[in-house]
Amino acid sequence: MEHDGQLELYAAVASQLKQAHTAVRALQVPEGVRMALTRKLLVITAVAKHDLADATKRLERFAADLEEGRIPERER
Repeated sequence: MEHDGQLELYAAVASQLKQAHTAVRALQVPEGVRMALTRKLLVITAVAKHDLADATKRLERFAADLEEGRIPERER
């Protein structure tokens, strides 16, 4: 039973990651900013493999930042 819930959570996180990647690609920002945002999403993806709860929190913060327009002004 618990395994099914875990699979559903992985599927939900995967779907949210896909949506976040789509949103990043659609942004009208310099390529360096887009690359920095993509790297953040790749880190979240890597975290999801080991700590799904932490990845979910990171992804929620990332999505909220994008929604609020809080994106880096330039690549670091």
